[in-house]
Amino acid sequence: MATPDHDRPVTIRTREELDDHLTESDRVLVMVRTEGCAICQSMEPILDNVVRATDATVLVFNPREDLDAVAAFDVRSTPTFLLFVDGELVDRRADGFVPTAALVEFVEDG
Repeated sequence: MATPDHDRPVTIRTREELDDHLTESDRVLVMVRTEGCAICQSMEPILDNVVRATDATVLVFNPREDLDAVAAFDVRSTPTFLLFVDGELVDRRADGFVPTAALVEFVEDG
């Protein structure tokens, strides 16, 4: 299993950047967020914890520059968490704030 080469979530802006990470990492957690989303902002320290607790690459995606990605992944609210394993979308969560333990479990069990 490939391990991430960074110790913090990585911010991406386009589907192309996402695709690059999906080819480089076995397990990728993506938080789709928007500017001004208070819940998204409150998730930032949780994402830091997920980076430390798992082998997943953790990405923060604000798709305002690539709105086609919103449609492609059927994102209807933020934050939405997308879990990719071996480049394939295997699970999603779109239920607001997620505590560290629950998000780590989501990443590890997905």
